[in-house]
Amino acid sequence: MKKLLPLFFWAIYVLSFAQNGLISELTDDAAFSSIEELNLLTYPEVIDYTWMENLYDSPLYKDTEEKNSYEEFTSDLLKLRLGNLNDRTPFNVEYNATLERYIRLYLKTRKDDISNLMDKAKYYFPIFEEYLDKYNLPLEIKYLAIVESALKPNARSAYGATGLWQFMYHTGKQFGLKVTSYVDERSDPIKSTEAACKYLESLYKTFDDWDLALAAYNSGPGNVSKAIRRSGGLRNYWNIRKYLPAETRGYLPAFYATYYLFEYGKEHDIYAKDSKITFFETDTVHVKKKLTFQKINEVIGIDKGLLKKLNPQYKLNIIPIIDEFNVLTLPKNYIGKFVSSENKIYNIPKDNSKREVSKYITPTPYNSYVVLQGDNLSKIAKSFEITLGQIKTWNGLETNYLIEGQSLVVSIDKKIYLEKNSSSTSIQAKNSFIKKRSLENNRQVEMYTVKEGDSLFLISKKFPDVTIHQIRNWNNMWNVSYVEPGTQLKILTETE
Repeated sequence: MKKLLPLFFWAIYVLSFAQNGLISELTDDAAFSSIEELNLLTYPEVIDYTWMENLYDSPLYKDTEEKNSYEEFTSDLLKLRLGNLNDRTPFNVEYNATLERYIRLYLKTRKDDISNLMDKAKYYFPIFEEYLDKYNLPLEIKYLAIVESALKPNARSAYGATGLWQFMYHTGKQFGLKVTSYVDERSDPIKSTEAACKYLESLYKTFDDWDLALAAYNSGPGNVSKAIRRSGGLRNYWNIRKYLPAETRGYLPAFYATYYLFEYGKEHDIYAKDSKITFFETDTVHVKKKLTFQKINEVIGIDKGLLKKLNPQYKLNIIPIIDEFNVLTLPKNYIGKFVSSENKIYNIPKDNSKREVSKYITPTPYNSYVVLQGDNLSKIAKSFEITLGQIKTWNGLETNYLIEGQSLVVSIDKKIYLEKNSSSTSIQAKNSFIKKRSLENNRQVEMYTVKEGDSLFLISKKFPDVTIHQIRNWNNMWNVSYVEPGTQLKILTETE
């Protein structure tokens, strides 16, 4: 069933995107080739567009503030404004010379940075506020993520703290964040925010003071406890500040300066300039099978850069299936495309009767190949000029895992197989043929076990005339930067 959407309604919808800098980012693919197409939309599309129009017309999106004329910024004026903020929050927002110095420094050197952060905040702050409200924490804590990461979900400190809320590995694990070779939930905006709320809640219960809780979030409860002892038992952050680590001494002033500049940004002529996308313009879908960003891009046409920005937790641009489901975040106007194209995205045949081969085939000396050490499915498929899907279907494989000595069906046509490989009429002969191909430039295969402290650079230096590029190529490691100790690497060394 189709309904007609008035042309002027669509024009308003498109104009609302254009006015907010979103038309190029989100709706290039929604361009219509004729007036007739503008006026013919499916019922789900009408629902999507009507809902988006309601959102654009709501307080969630509208910015009705007008720019203020310049006003001289004095210490007395700052004291007044900080007093107003103090009345609106459980934080202790009090004037002091240190805080004024930070605010004036930011106004002098970071106005553009604050403006850009305001852009990012339109996407991240609604996430933060929802979970802060869920845990009954002060909403002003949302500004802490700016101090921690400048709202960069893949931010990583020199010490290994990662994500919007800068969790160290073990602290993140303590609060339920998983880190695997594929996924780092410290970079997941939603999961990391909930973990940060749990951590901050526990710190507040420990110190019963929000300033001290934030200081402990930065440097650890132990350092705050030691600072209290060294101060003679004082419990005010500003009184124990000199006993805290250097970074933590600047932490609270940076937090309060950021809080002030966001709340009084328009008084200093600071505004968000170019919001690419806001949180309510996105939605999520549950991923049913392992997917790559490349595949999603090919099927629904979404820019891979935008896909990465919305799903920063997937380290290798691959969504694995490691739990019951994983979540993919997309702009709302791509959700319908994804759902409608799931069969193509997941490579599910529309008609099962059209499958080339649907059952496991018994290996014979004429149609099979025996797996050698260092083999992988992609390499074998390429050698026999077949697809990865064919080799998995013919052998009933659910994963890419192989065992040395395993027989794999590599052809379903004996005649074609023998014509292409006339000198290899048995498994043993074919193995000999493949083994010869594994020798490159008079080299032989040697397995190296990665040791603690090893890097690809250090490993390459242990073998004459071996480069990092070759090691990556021999072991299919182009998306890997860190190699765990114990990993077996294939090295092709020169024969004597």
